Amino acid sequence: MIVAIANRDGCDTAERLARIVLADGSAGHVAPDRLSRNDALLRDIADALHQLCSLHGRHPGVVDHAARADVHPAAAPWLEQAAAAFAEERAYLIRVSAAAGPPPGTPGQAAAEAALAAQRHAIDLLARSGRPGCALGAAIAVTLDWPVIRRPLDAAAIRLGLETIPLTLPSPAQTLRVIDQVTDAAPIERAMTFGLQQLLAQHRGLWDLLLARAESRG
Repeated sequence: MIVAIANRDGCDTAERLARIVLADGSAGHVAPDRLSRNDALLRDIADALHQLCSLHGRHPGVVDHAARADVHPAAAPWLEQAAAAFAEERAYLIRVSAAAGPPPGTPGQAAAEAALAAQRHAIDLLARSGRPGCALGAAIAVTLDWPVIRRPLDAAAIRLGLETIPLTLPSPAQTLRVIDQVTDAAPIERAMTFGLQQLLAQHRGLWDLLLARAESRG
């Protein structure tokens, strides 16, 4: 678990980034747990899955772009594994979303679509960044944050009678070792931190939007 790894002895950068994910990522938001409960409304689940697809159901995704933009040799094997795993995650997300049905009608739909478009644009800018370390930081953020995002996805699959799939992303330990290996210069460390923080901010923005949409439906 990231919690345990964040307390390890070793590289300060890896520990610091792990702590940022714990504090500012999806684990610190109430929405994933609410959407994972058995009493969660199916319309809220369908909405969440649809909006997640709009951010992470596209190809190429964050990790795919990072593999092209960030070519630090030490990160290449990690990016290859993460990209292959996210191809499976995309297919799984799309399959469960399709089974859940279309998103429900919600007041303020135009504003929500504009907010999602802004989030997609921000994520694409991070993933395509030519600043060494930025795209990799975004990819690391998605990878470390994804197990929490997986909770409502798996809960929805089970409720809908679908088979869940194993999570094959690089482990937190593997991911933090990559951070150790690539942060050999201060500019890369700063860019990686920026990419990670900004990607997590987009995830928090999505959860905030989903809660607001659920409340507006009553």
